[in-house]
Amino acid sequence: MKLFTKHTDYAIRALLELAGSKDEFLSARQIAKQQRIPYQFLRQILQGLIKNKLVISKEGSGGGFRIDKDPDLMSIVDIIVIFQGNIQLSDCMFRKKLCANRSNCVLRKQINRIEKLVNEEFKSVTIGSLLKDLKKQRRRF
Repeated sequence: MKLFTKHTDYAIRALLELAGSKDEFLSARQIAKQQRIPYQFLRQILQGLIKNKLVISKEGSGGGFRIDKDPDLMSIVDIIVIFQGNIQLSDCMFRKKLCANRSNCVLRKQINRIEKLVNEEFKSVTIGSLLKDLKKQRRRF
């Protein structure tokens, strides 16, 4: 089971790079190089972030990409939803169609409970909190 896809991982890394540059515009090439993200893949991810109003872009000299939302208000769960949809621990049939075993399924209730817990934990992790952790980690080395 994958909890994060490459899209989500790269989006989080790109947002960390942008959040760390404060109000500076960074080129996609700069972000790709710093974060070791394939350039063409990053361009697609940045478009998704722009569409969801987390990043803005500016063309021309001094242009590039800049974070457009307070990093402390960007939860990881929001980014997961943008690139993967809702967090799901199971591809159980009760999600899309009525399952013949729906009324007797003892696992369904537990899966829903665990998914809610995972969502709540990821809501508490923000780009801002990750950036603070990253800065602490860099100071140690």
